[in-house]
Amino acid sequence: MLKYKLYFRKSGFKKDKKNSLIFLEAVKKKSPKVFLEIGVLQGVTARNVCELLHSIHQKNFRYIGIDLFGDVSKEESDLAFTPIHNKIANPFKKIFFNYILKKNLNSYSAVSGLLRKFKNNVELYKGYSHVFLNKIDLKDVNFVFLDGGHSYQVVKNDLNILLSKLCKSATIICDDYNQKHYGVKKAVDEIDIKKFKISILNGRFAEIIT
Repeated sequence: MLKYKLYFRKSGFKKDKKNSLIFLEAVKKKSPKVFLEIGVLQGVTARNVCELLHSIHQKNFRYIGIDLFGDVSKEESDLAFTPIHNKIANPFKKIFFNYILKKNLNSYSAVSGLLRKFKNNVELYKGYSHVFLNKIDLKDVNFVFLDGGHSYQVVKNDLNILLSKLCKSATIICDDYNQKHYGVKKAVDEIDIKKFKISILNGRFAEIIT
């Protein structure tokens, strides 16, 4: 039975166990060998995906993650970027991570540490999604979890690049489709349904098949 583990960190699925399992089931169904995540946050979904893909493919899989890893100015941190804040509310966790470990859980080093079990399978890129999506060879990527910038323009730009570069029959899952104050829904709804198959999973996710 699939389980989504939090690893003592923040995740968009923290209070949404049902959708966390729907997401993992979608990944399991496709069993991709090359998985791309845009918007890694603290690496919780990345670790869960790596554990799942390892159970399916053993060492024969790749995980690629793109994130700013906390390097966002106050002016930039509105809807254009991942909407979950990284402040630690639990006072014991705050003491442990901020003062004992002295780690920002959204930092590149902290996420790399969480994924060190799969260091030979993992590639992490620090920077803007549109920059790296134009640099990375996407022809072998067959599953994308798009959960980075949530503004209309950022989602639109990411989708345009992905839809033009991904292999045939690749899957893109866009998170927060049902959150109307973000731009995810608008960007997804503008996709040409004659070219791509689009399904909505439990209201929250938009699944796009290239």
